[in-house]
Amino acid sequence: MTNTIRVETDPRGVARLTLARAEKHNALSAEMIAELTEAAQALGADPAVRVVVLAADGTSFCAGGDLAWMQAQITADAATRAAGARKLAMMLNAINTCPKPVIGRIHGNAFGGGVGMMAVCDVAIGAAGTRFGLTETRLGLIPATIGPYVLARMGESLARRVFMSSRLFDADEAVRLNLLARVVAPQALDAAVEAEVTPYLACAPGAVAEAKAQARALGPRIDAETIEASIAGLVARWESPEAAEGIAAFFGKRKPGWAL
Repeated sequence: MTNTIRVETDPRGVARLTLARAEKHNALSAEMIAELTEAAQALGADPAVRVVVLAADGTSFCAGGDLAWMQAQITADAATRAAGARKLAMMLNAINTCPKPVIGRIHGNAFGGGVGMMAVCDVAIGAAGTRFGLTETRLGLIPATIGPYVLARMGESLARRVFMSSRLFDADEAVRLNLLARVVAPQALDAAVEAEVTPYLACAPGAVAEAKAQARALGPRIDAETIEASIAGLVARWESPEAAEGIAAFFGKRKPGWAL
């Protein structure tokens, strides 16, 4: 039984992994992070599953990290902070290393960790009108644990256009930044996702898994050292005065001290 996600697999072996915190714009809470990790591992190990579609309920794909969860990390002790950061990093790693192809169905808003979730999909298709942003620096944070995956997807030169500024961008720019494979009208989104799913059903599952592993091995290396560095970066930011001020300003509905 899960509280923040749903997993449904059709007779073809197409599993739909749905973020189901619509009332919170599918922000990543500690519970959702744990449930996503377990689901990604289970789907990867299930021989009946051929393809995974990562989707979301409600008006947003994923609004990023749950701010109440982040506030708890800032006020926690060092060991708790490190454990929280590691759980987030391992969730992203579980989806990224899932041996099944993962197709992202993106709509509404994808901010912060939502962009990271897109970056660990093999293909992401977006609805016109979707907004995106790596919004961490507005809160005094950095896109730390998602950073290796975002950089692997976008490349450094493209990532630097949006990685530090927290500015929002639209679906057409997300295509140019290589986050989305393509953008379609909202009413065409399901058909576009299905068009990505269907070819895999004619492929040998083992060959697909090995080809995906080879692509990851030949691409930018995201190894244990890289992941540990991303965890350390997030913990350091959680411990910073800027992060404390940024989160406090958000909950206080005021501008942080650095905002003009």
